[in-house]
Amino acid sequence: MAHGYVDDKQALLARLRRAEGQVRGIARMVDEDVYCIDILTQVSAATKALESVALTLLEDHLGHCVAQATAEGGPVAKEKLQEANSAIARLVRS
Repeated sequence: MAHGYVDDKQALLARLRRAEGQVRGIARMVDEDVYCIDILTQVSAATKALESVALTLLEDHLGHCVAQATAEGGPVAKEKLQEANSAIARLVRS
């Protein structure tokens, strides 16, 4: 079974590589004793990059996995909806 994000896979990987580079840059900034506000600016950018990945994955999950389960109905649909609700709650809390 293909995951809902299959069409966005390359874009997601590119965003994750960018976030990975940003995090390495942040570590380097801390190591080099860069000014706190400059580091916080980069932390914010890395956080936004990861949030973008999360929102894309959530959108794909809802549009593919949840929609498919809902069309089938039954306990699987209820499980997928609860799973999506839990994921959304985790994203909102973070």
